[in-house]
Amino acid sequence: MKKKIWEFFVITFATGIVAASVFFFLVPSHLSVGSISGLSIILHNFIPIPISMITLIIDILLLIISFFLIGKDFGIKTVYTSILLPLFQRLFEILLPNYTGVMGDPFLDMVMFCVTVSIGLAMLFVRNASSGGIDIIGKILNKFFKIDFGRAVSIAGMVVAALSLFVYDVKTALLSALGTYFMGLVVDRFIFGFEKKRRVCIISEKLDKIRDFIVNDMHSGATLYEATGAYNMEKHQEIVVIVDKQEYQKLRHYLEAVDPKAFVTVYEVNTMSYAPKPGR
Repeated sequence: MKKKIWEFFVITFATGIVAASVFFFLVPSHLSVGSISGLSIILHNFIPIPISMITLIIDILLLIISFFLIGKDFGIKTVYTSILLPLFQRLFEILLPNYTGVMGDPFLDMVMFCVTVSIGLAMLFVRNASSGGIDIIGKILNKFFKIDFGRAVSIAGMVVAALSLFVYDVKTALLSALGTYFMGLVVDRFIFGFEKKRRVCIISEKLDKIRDFIVNDMHSGATLYEATGAYNMEKHQEIVVIVDKQEYQKLRHYLEAVDPKAFVTVYEVNTMSYAPKPGR
């Protein structure tokens, strides 16, 4: 029970960060960085109600549409954040009715938005939640048009950014598109950047020494595979190990000293761990 309460506290806090990012950085510069909030900023030019209310209406409509089109896959967390986000925005509108921005520069507003909103989105992602809105559109495109979910969200975001051309100048539209792209990169960095490791595959005539170094000196696990060369059909053993940045440097220096002719391939990977459930 305490874990659930803490989880929803974190989700609430993260949603507040996302809402603050929109209010303090997007709204003053009229940037439409790909999101439902960005679309609401555009529609606010034609609909004389607060941006937060437009966002709430769109989110509720998307939730209803998704319920009929894709069922309940969006989950209770998405429903919660979809409604909570515009409520946070409305709170900021009430507390700071005359807010006109701090940075005073659309480019700086775009950069600050991408950085701050990515923190909130990463916190939501880690807890298997989202800010709703554009993600729901992504799920609909994924189901009916077989577009990869990540690409579908990016397409929807770019469409929103492009719509700003009909309301604002070219500079604002370009900044909105750039912000949409940049936000995706920053979110990926916040979510995966600290978990990146390297998968090192080694074929060497001194494999026993290398295996001993990995297991006993680096205190790391490894896997041995049998590989067959396609040219002469000779069989070799390949050792594969997952290492972080420091371990990779240590292993690379060892290989250069022990067997400079070793055949080594390196790939960047993301690791993910799961906590065992009670009773399993």
